This record gives sequence, C-alpha cells and structure tokens, in this order.
Amino acid sequence: MSELITYHAEDGIATLTLNNGKVNAISPDVIAAFNAALDRATQERAVVIITGQPGILSGGYDLKVMTSGPKEAVALVTAGSTLARRLLSHPFPVIVACPGHAVAKGAFLLLSADYRIGVEGPYKIGLNEVQIGMTMHHAGIELARDRLRRSAFHRSVINAEMFEPKDALDAGFLDKVVPAEQLLEVAQGVARELKKLNMLAHKNTKLKVRKALLDSLDEAILLDQGHMG
Repeated sequence: MSELITYHAEDGIATLTLNNGKVNAISPDVIAAFNAALDRATQERAVVIITGQPGILSGGYDLKVMTSGPKEAVALVTAGSTLARRLLSHPFPVIVACPGHAVAKGAFLLLSADYRIGVEGPYKIGLNEVQIGMTMHHAGIELARDRLRRSAFHRSVINAEMFEPKDALDAGFLDKVVPAEQLLEVAQGVARELKKLNMLAHKNTKLKVRKALLDSLDEAILLDQGHMG
C-alpha cells in the first residue's frame, strides 16, 4: 500500500490515514492509493474510517498539478469526482474522522461519506474554489447541492464561505463534533455500530437513496471533462 495512505485493519474496521505533506494535498498518486485501499477494504468487507493528520484532513487538490496545464487539471478533477462517486456508492459504511481543516476537495471528502465526525477547535471547513479563482466544477455543485443544508449551499458554493466546526455541523459537512483526543475512539465506536448493519441491505438502500445524485454525478463528470478541457 502506498505510504500516501496508511491502511490499518482491525476487527472488521479499515482505517485509511491520509499522509501527504503539510496540507495532505490530493494528487493523482493519492487518488490511486485511495482506490487501492478501498479495493482492499471491500475484499475484507470492512467498515471504512478515513482520517488525516492532527489539524488537517486535506487542503484540497494538489495545486502543482492543477496549475501545470488544463489537461492535467481535468484529469485530476475527473479522478477526484470519480473517487467521490465511488465513496458515495461504496458497499460498506464510510466514516470520515476529520482532525482539522477540510478545504475544497478535503471538504468534498466529507460530503462523500456516510457519517462525518469533526474535532472541536479553531479550524475551517468549506469550499474555497471561488475565493482562489476557480469556477466550481459541475460534479462539486451536484455533490454540495445534495449533501448541504439548502440555506448553506449557496453561501458555500457561490460565496466560498468557510465554516467553523459548529457551523459546519449545521451546514451539513459534519454529523458530530467531539474533543480532538476523542476523535478516533468515537469514530471506532460509530464503526462498530455500523458493523451491525445488514451489509446487503445497507448497500442496496444506499444505492436507492443516492440514485439521483449518482446519476447527476455521472452527467456532471462528463460535462466537466468537456468544459474544463
């Protein structure tokens, strides 16, 4: 397994820890490591916990790749949106244990999971694309539209508003906020509860509930390939 994502399996729970430098940038190699880890977790029929380093889940896509050329940017966004789609339709529960900042693609990881736990503290969660001069991609808009509270959706996507943990809870980025020292313990407790589900029923219900979103994402990914190119 690539060291960009460490994989720890115990008692039917697979913990995927993102480890790519100071901001845990999402690069093509990180996405490849994510997909390999999800393949392994599926084979092991494990509940998945995704986490990062203290203070940071991810600052978003690797800007070196995003600014290296349109072709590279399109390829990375396509791979990232495809990863989001995969997480949303993963056959076993997916939890994100957010240890700090989750910006742009980092925040989209939260929007792609079944249950999201954040830590207390002075950090930000949100979609800053418009702030840094990027027009929001179609797939990102559809994902945010589906998962964020209606009142927060426009503020988040159009105004690039960043949310502190309590407000991120209200907006729809998080489901629970806990003290930092309790993050992984609480995530493991949630995972143990979710392990009790009938996994076939979980998978089939998830696909029914998210059918419209998954269909929208399929269209959006194609649109983004055309528009961004």
